[in-house]
Amino acid sequence: MQTYDFDYYLPKTVEEGIRLFQQLEGEGKSPVYYSGGTEIITLGRLNLVETNAVIDIKTISECKELTVRNNRLIVGSALSLTAVEERNLFPLLSKAASGVADHTARNKITVGGNICGQIFYREAVLPFLLADSDAVIAGKNGLRKAPVHQVFNRKLMLQKGEFLVQLHTDQRYLTMPYVCVKRRQQWDTGYPLITLAVLKTKTEIRLAVSGLCSFPFRAFEMEKAIGQGGPLPDRVQEALRHVPQPVLDDVEGSSGYRMFVLEHMLEDLISRLEGNHP
Repeated sequence: MQTYDFDYYLPKTVEEGIRLFQQLEGEGKSPVYYSGGTEIITLGRLNLVETNAVIDIKTISECKELTVRNNRLIVGSALSLTAVEERNLFPLLSKAASGVADHTARNKITVGGNICGQIFYREAVLPFLLADSDAVIAGKNGLRKAPVHQVFNRKLMLQKGEFLVQLHTDQRYLTMPYVCVKRRQQWDTGYPLITLAVLKTKTEIRLAVSGLCSFPFRAFEMEKAIGQGGPLPDRVQEALRHVPQPVLDDVEGSSGYRMFVLEHMLEDLISRLEGNHP
């Protein structure tokens, strides 16, 4: 159970949600936005998060939208990972979402909650990084749209009082060849060791990684190394020289073991996309 009490608000519109945040902050409270709520509840029980006002955005229509319009996929931030997976409009996103926690948890964990969370894996952002998606963010000055690469740098860089409303992705990325694999230290239980998402466009192979470092990232320099000519093992070795530092070293796996796993994942997944897999 929670160790503290909080007031609960359920705005119906983006504007109402923003007004509530400004009002509650003006009253000296510490409001937080909430969609799935799994992380707030979990960390609250551990006394790692405390708030006296929760603004639940899951009834805001824009935050629940999942459609293709004007050649753009629109994914609302308050959609559960299960809802995204079942509709399967963006197969790479569905695959990444299906590896987060277990099915019961994914019924509550939302796209925005995963991306904005404090737990460092945040696998749901990987497909959007690979697809050059745009983030739609609400704040006191209204809605703004920005490339995800501009607003996500190790974490989603929101200003105080802002919340993620939607993510927009060009439709052409939805059907591109991809591979997304999660590796755990032991079978299919426990936290992931590494999640690697790979997308093949007409001109390049793109890489995004979670679990290697304390933040998910699009591996631009590693992509350049992979795109060079020559044998795949040589290209992978060059790519590994561009891994951001430091590499995690924890109970899930040492930094050396993580690099070993990543090396073999890269060789396997890129081989598949280049048509050399048996």
